[in-house]
Amino acid sequence: MLETRIDRRFAKLKAEGRAGFITFLTAGDPDYDTSLEILNGLPAAGADVIELGMPFSDPMADGPAIQASSLRALKAGASMKTTLELVRAFRKGDDETPIVLMGYYNPVYQYGVPQFLNDSKAAGVDGLIIVDLPPEEDSELCVPAREAGVNFIRLATPTTDNRRLPAVLANSSGFVYYVSVTGITGAKSGALGDVAQAVARLRAGTQLPLAIGFGIRTGEQAAGIAKVADAAVVGSALVDALAEGLKTSPAAAISNVLAQAGTLAKAVRAART
Repeated sequence: MLETRIDRRFAKLKAEGRAGFITFLTAGDPDYDTSLEILNGLPAAGADVIELGMPFSDPMADGPAIQASSLRALKAGASMKTTLELVRAFRKGDDETPIVLMGYYNPVYQYGVPQFLNDSKAAGVDGLIIVDLPPEEDSELCVPAREAGVNFIRLATPTTDNRRLPAVLANSSGFVYYVSVTGITGAKSGALGDVAQAVARLRAGTQLPLAIGFGIRTGEQAAGIAKVADAAVVGSALVDALAEGLKTSPAAAISNVLAQAGTLAKAVRAART
């Protein structure tokens, strides 16, 4: 497939000799306008890649924080249409920062795969992470996405053994997302020694960049990941910062998220210096 923004961003990171910082937030949380303002501020705060959660009423792999963010977004009227509109609005001011839509297959299926891929590409989406579509179902979305020029990013976990790994990696593109712990989002982070071993095993099977997430909350944890992987992914900690700010006002939520992102981004950038 043709080079994507994700490919270009990881090539740039490699040339700069540093790891990337990937942020996750739910699209439309707590409402469209606030979500867009946060989205627009993330690159300046240090986000190298942005993952946007597609709001869904039954996010089974997510912990309480991200479940709550999805419900807030849905309550405010979020849908697949408004999620793509967010991306389109973001692209008016930023044509370089990669955006990855992350979530579950049901909303994509309901939207219609051909229309979803067409509209996503037109809006400026670069990649997809669909947590409940295994490699055996690649014909559903993975292969059509790649044909449309959208990266399909696969998850690998501590339970992905050497026999299973080739199937997981086969049609992956963009980067591989290693989930450092078994369980739901927001759980404790994986031990760095275990993560380093997993990275070595994955690197033997793919030349794609490796991003590691689940449980990263502090600058120290993010820096530790940045020393062994190509990118650190932070989601629940940013969602928590947003929820805490909302107790005061949407403006406080925006400020909280961008400040937290900035702190973590600095730690990632300093990790290899």
